[in-house]
Amino acid sequence: MIEPVIGVIGGSGVYGVEGLADAEWVQVDSSWGLASDAVLTGVLEGVRCVFLPRHGRGHALSPSHLNYRANIDVLKRAGCTEVISLSAVGSLREDLPPGHFVLVDQFIDRTVARDSSFFGEGCVAHVSMAEPVCHRLGDALASAAATLGLGFTRGGTYLAIEGPQFSTRAESLLYRSWGCSVIGMTNLPEAKLAREAELCYATVAMVTDYDCWHDAHDAVTVDQVVQVMRGNTANAIRLLRATLPRLREARPACPSGCDRALESALITPPEHRDVALVHKLQAVAGRVLRREQG
Repeated sequence: MIEPVIGVIGGSGVYGVEGLADAEWVQVDSSWGLASDAVLTGVLEGVRCVFLPRHGRGHALSPSHLNYRANIDVLKRAGCTEVISLSAVGSLREDLPPGHFVLVDQFIDRTVARDSSFFGEGCVAHVSMAEPVCHRLGDALASAAATLGLGFTRGGTYLAIEGPQFSTRAESLLYRSWGCSVIGMTNLPEAKLAREAELCYATVAMVTDYDCWHDAHDAVTVDQVVQVMRGNTANAIRLLRATLPRLREARPACPSGCDRALESALITPPEHRDVALVHKLQAVAGRVLRREQG
C-alpha cells in the first residue's frame, strides 16, 4: 500500500497554503539545478503535503525561465506520490467564464524553448502521454468541487504556449478552432515530466479572462488577471482542503498506471547508458533503474 504525499504546485497568485500544521520551508537539492523555490512541507486535513510555488515567492520567474525538471525532481525527492497543479489560464470558450475552474484532461504543447524530458542522449525513454491526467485525482477533485458548489467543468484541453506574451487574436482564434478549452504557459512540460517521474498528476485550471478572442475583451491586461486571480486563489485553497480527505487513505497501485509509467519505457540497454545521466535520474527513475541493476 502507498501512503499518499500530495505535492501542490501553486501557479500565479498561489504562493503558499494557509492552515498547514507543522509548516516548514525546506530547501531540497536537485541534480537538475535550482528549483523555483524551497518547498513548504506540512500536514493539511490529515495528509502530508509538499507545496512548491511555481514562479517562486515574489513571482520572479517567467514561464520560459522555470526549471521544470528541477521542480518535478524536488517534489519526487520530497516523497510526493501525486501532484495537483493549480494554474491560472485564459478561457477559449464562452461557457468557461472568469472564475470558473476546469479540470483538464488533455494538453496541446506549443512551447518551443523548454527541456521537456529527464531522458536523452545516454539513456532514452518513451512514456505514454495518451491520458496525461490521473483519473483518480480527477475524480477526487471533481467530487470535492461539486460538494463545495464551485463552478467547474470536468474535462477539457489545455493549450500551452511559450509566453511570456499573451497570444495574438489570430492565434487565439486558431486555438479555438482546434477545440481547445483554456490557454496557459506552464503545464507543459510539467505534465510530461511528472509522468516520467511516475507521479500522478492533475491540473486545476483557474480561468482569469477570456483571452483576446472575445468581443468584450480587446486585450488581456495584468490588472484584469490579478483581480479575478484573488477570488480564484481563495477557491483553490477551499478545493484543496476538500480534496485531500478523499486522498487520505493508503492505496494500492494507481489504477491509471501513473506510478508505473516507466515500466517498459526505457529503451537503452543498461550497458549502453551514460553513467552520469543515470546518476541524475536516481530520484525520478530509481525504481526501474535499481531493479535492472539487480
